[in-house]
Amino acid sequence: MRMLATANEGDTHGYGDDPWTERVSQDLCARFGAADAYFVFNGTGANVVGLSLLVRPFEAVICAESAHLNTDECGAPERLLGSKLLTVATPDGKLTPDLVATRLVGLGDEHRAQPRAVCITQATELGTCYSLAELQALGEFCSAHQLSLYIDGARLANAAAYLGCSLAELATQADVLSFGGTKNGAVAAEAVIVMNPGLTEAVPYQRKQLLQLGSKMRFFAAQFAALLENEIWLGNATQANLMAQRLAAGLRGMDITIRYPVESNGVFAVLDPRLIEPLQREWGFYVWDEPNIVRLMTAFDTTPDDVDAFLASLREAALSHV
Repeated sequence: MRMLATANEGDTHGYGDDPWTERVSQDLCARFGAADAYFVFNGTGANVVGLSLLVRPFEAVICAESAHLNTDECGAPERLLGSKLLTVATPDGKLTPDLVATRLVGLGDEHRAQPRAVCITQATELGTCYSLAELQALGEFCSAHQLSLYIDGARLANAAAYLGCSLAELATQADVLSFGGTKNGAVAAEAVIVMNPGLTEAVPYQRKQLLQLGSKMRFFAAQFAALLENEIWLGNATQANLMAQRLAAGLRGMDITIRYPVESNGVFAVLDPRLIEPLQREWGFYVWDEPNIVRLMTAFDTTPDDVDAFLASLREAALSHV
């Protein structure tokens, strides 16, 4: 908020022709080893703009069934890009070369949408993270099969914190990826990071046509300036991850099953269905897939007291149903 107030001082040109946007874009490019970086309003916008650089309307995107792209964007990629999503069931939210290969059918058949891009989410919607070795394997597979690779990085910071790696290491296999700000403390800002220099020419036009060009771009850039300063982005993600680990440990101490490995800031717990509604009166969380699996998310500002208070509420609810 302080950085936004600073960016509000004085006058400058609009639509990204300002010192804030230039400086922060260059900083992001240096950190990712990228060809260019562009700011957009939200995660769905970032995904649509990013994928628009990789697929034509008759081409398809291969993604996990659980991908945000498929489950939580109200059909935006299909409507705005005209491209089909080819989904794959995964046990842990992660695609593998073998899983992607199951969707490489109908190649050259004019009656079929042509697979052209692979979209993965890092960290995944199930809270798991692709290792650098897994990313490399996917990148090599995509290159060998003339597929582009897009990374939905809404929680990329959490993956970097978990893996202990740089942003450049996470991005090296991608043609395009997003870098999430909103889920890591920003008010409303995401970045589209273009790794493949051959794609940069189209970005300004695609971003404008897809309704993601902000007239006062410096306010987007200022939010990333704040996150990048003193590595706040990493500190925020580390805090969220640590609180997820604390929450998972507390749940296991109550003999509650955790469905997926806790590798970012999400904990998927198997709860007694009788406890869910009482807990939701006090705490905000989603029921996931099955009636008794809940998704519990920690954030950059979650504290140990917050976690302990939730666990205390859960114990109280459990006692009332003994």
